[in-house]
Amino acid sequence: MEEFKIFDFLKFVDIIDILLVALLMYYAYKLVKGTVAINIFIGIVIIYLIWRLTDALNMALLSNILGKFISVGVFALIVVFQQEIRKFLLMLGSTNFAAKRSFVRHFKFLKQDQLITDTDVDAILAALHKMSFSKTGALIVIERTNSLDFVKNTGDKMNIEVTQPILESIFYKNSPLHDGAAIIEGNYVTATRVILPVSNDRHIPLRFGLRHRAAVGITEKTDALALVVSEETGEISYIKDGQFVMYDDDMELETILKTDLA
Repeated sequence: MEEFKIFDFLKFVDIIDILLVALLMYYAYKLVKGTVAINIFIGIVIIYLIWRLTDALNMALLSNILGKFISVGVFALIVVFQQEIRKFLLMLGSTNFAAKRSFVRHFKFLKQDQLITDTDVDAILAALHKMSFSKTGALIVIERTNSLDFVKNTGDKMNIEVTQPILESIFYKNSPLHDGAAIIEGNYVTATRVILPVSNDRHIPLRFGLRHRAAVGITEKTDALALVVSEETGEISYIKDGQFVMYDDDMELETILKTDLA
């Protein structure tokens, strides 16, 4: 009877072990999805599977070579996935992580996505479209789970509710606040004239200036979302995870933004 209970307990532990590994793999995939690193991630998985296969077939030479590669692969992963690992650790240690309404909200794959957010997305998009029409340069960063205090300190702190006129007045060309980025937390503008880290990614097209590079930089280092209005073309760019998110029309942009903030 005791052996049967121990066997049941071990089966339960194995199930938990599998679920935790699956969860870890899910978040690893989520971090690299849509980036160049996804190809490296898939390549490493393929090499690992081939190694396990050669080991099972007793192909000693090839198995030994791949085994040596896998054994030093941890150090290679740290180098290759430096930005992704940084973002993952920021997510775990974020001061805002525990402040969410429910821990379960971070496991959206367990339920249907709900387009509910505290941020007034409609007001933000209305202001962006107005500034796009007048070709007024703007850079808005929306905080999610990772704290942006380390960049907020470079600008002017404030605490004002998000509205279309407020955002337009911040980025008005003659306004003293229009340089730099505006930080939004929840439904409040908490900082303006913020200096953001600029990305050194050489794949960013030359037509994009410092605003776009700053937007890529902050979204590479955190899970924040960035919206940029080009002063030259009036084009609205949406940037997430260090990548430009493509959209067909204003309605699709609204849906994507609300989904990412939900």
